Amino acid sequence: MTSHLHALCVDANDPLRLARFWGGVLGWEMADDPCDGIALLPSDDTGFRIRFLSTQAQKSGQNPMHFDLTSTSLDDQQQVVARSLGLGARHIDIGQRPDEGHVVLADPEGNEFCVIEPGNNFLADCGFIGALACDGSQDVGYFWSKALGWPLVWDQDQETAIRSPRGGPKVTWGGPPLMPKAGKNRLHFDLAPPVHGDQQAEVDRLASLGATRIDIGQGEVSWVVMADPDGREFCVLPPPDSATGGVNTE
Repeated sequence: MTSHLHALCVDANDPLRLARFWGGVLGWEMADDPCDGIALLPSDDTGFRIRFLSTQAQKSGQNPMHFDLTSTSLDDQQQVVARSLGLGARHIDIGQRPDEGHVVLADPEGNEFCVIEPGNNFLADCGFIGALACDGSQDVGYFWSKALGWPLVWDQDQETAIRSPRGGPKVTWGGPPLMPKAGKNRLHFDLAPPVHGDQQAEVDRLASLGATRIDIGQGEVSWVVMADPDGREFCVLPPPDSATGGVNTE
């Protein structure tokens, strides 16, 4: 069996503040995290948690991954924007055109996200988190489709998207031109093998698909740090503890 997407991890200078912000925006509850971070647990079909991990590094440049949040009406879109602003978000300009219907915001640490206008056909059957929109090549879309076992739901003009068979957000890649990579990304995926799975076998499988093991100074840890074919970091965790159902990070 392939690994599942266990978490989207966010490096944060103040993990508690950022977790409270996103918990308020999404309506998700906070939970303890086994790796000294803070986790938000989904209250819908999202299928993965969000983990906030402490870092001293400051954000520089635009993230290559962001949330696209959906709305059901213009009033709903305005309410989502107002709620986000009230929790500490701000409007930002990343070059969007005035005639575009989505609203671009940044969370309290500058991480970009969009509140999409109602009637967006691409996200019509998605939940509140409509998509994780990523900068990336067509090849990396193919890689993640095979890595997670999620089918391609879009593949045109070098733009790709995948989605879990169980629903939840789409993960999209916009194709060229790609943003230049500068240092470690602030957002990355954590993959977890199934219970009684084999971490090394999964690392080998991902390598056969085009990933590479990398060293970002992680030291002696139980997870394996890898990069996808576009050089974006992700982690392969140990298999979950079969007794608790949780990810074993000891």
